[in-house]
Amino acid sequence: MDIQKILEQYRNGEMTLADAEENIRSMGFLSVSDIARVDTFRCKRTGVPEAVLAEGKTDDDLTAIVRAHVEASGRVLVTRVSSNQMEKLDAAFPGCVQKNRAQTVCVVHSKEKPEPPQDGGVVAIISAGTVDIKVAEEAKMTAEEMGCRTIEIYDVGVAGYHRLILEMEKLRDAKPDAIVVAAGREGTLPTVVAGIIDAPVIGLPVSSGYGAGANGEAALLSMLQSCSVISVVNIDAGFVAGAYAARIANRMQAVRDGSGGSNGGGSGNSNHSGSSDSSNHVDSSGGSIHNGNSHAKGGSHQ
Repeated sequence: MDIQKILEQYRNGEMTLADAEENIRSMGFLSVSDIARVDTFRCKRTGVPEAVLAEGKTDDDLTAIVRAHVEASGRVLVTRVSSNQMEKLDAAFPGCVQKNRAQTVCVVHSKEKPEPPQDGGVVAIISAGTVDIKVAEEAKMTAEEMGCRTIEIYDVGVAGYHRLILEMEKLRDAKPDAIVVAAGREGTLPTVVAGIIDAPVIGLPVSSGYGAGANGEAALLSMLQSCSVISVVNIDAGFVAGAYAARIANRMQAVRDGSGGSNGGGSGNSNHSGSSDSSNHVDSSGGSIHNGNSHAKGGSHQ
């Protein structure tokens, strides 16, 4: 329930003043026993919904937190989910768990809200290799939960550069507002993509690869040293990359819709900083992210 609906119910005599005050106060966060404070108002406040980081949580705590989110908002993204945790979520929310192909990320939804909003911009998701798809799809699902349409192009790494060239027409036809490029090993692909298309590129280093520079470290450093203008998030930070791209895309969609970017995009809720690093801003033509690279850490996980 949002503030407008609460105020309307109070005005119409459907809610007492005490109940209206309690509802408005609870919009800041929702306590889950003594283990968590669910930020149910984050999407309204920032344009980015709170996701649940499954890693490190007990099965019971995870289920309780997810249930609180679903009851409050109708949908919640859950990341870094183990196979055992996914089984528990399937059992707790039968028929209401949508998963990525690797079953490491999911959206749990209510029966009344089976689909995300579809009022945002366009985000392209590109992976260098098949092994990078798992992290790329975390970015994809995040952008979709923020109202964006996504286009996916997988397994087009620079070892076979012709594969990317063959997909360029598809990419240009989609007119993405932002592009997330997931790559492990030497992490070159974001630099290449940024050099051949006029949309903001977010480099997403992946912890694939082995030997020297393993676990995504070489990919991260390569992207930070990019000679193309890109932004870079932390290793395996698919949620952050997807949210960053969606913020850009939703701002651009708001401009196209004529709302000037002040209040539009992605489920109707956005804080238009347009970036995970306030020193960057987006050219209104949908072109580059200015002021070089940003190494964005963290995100909006519960």
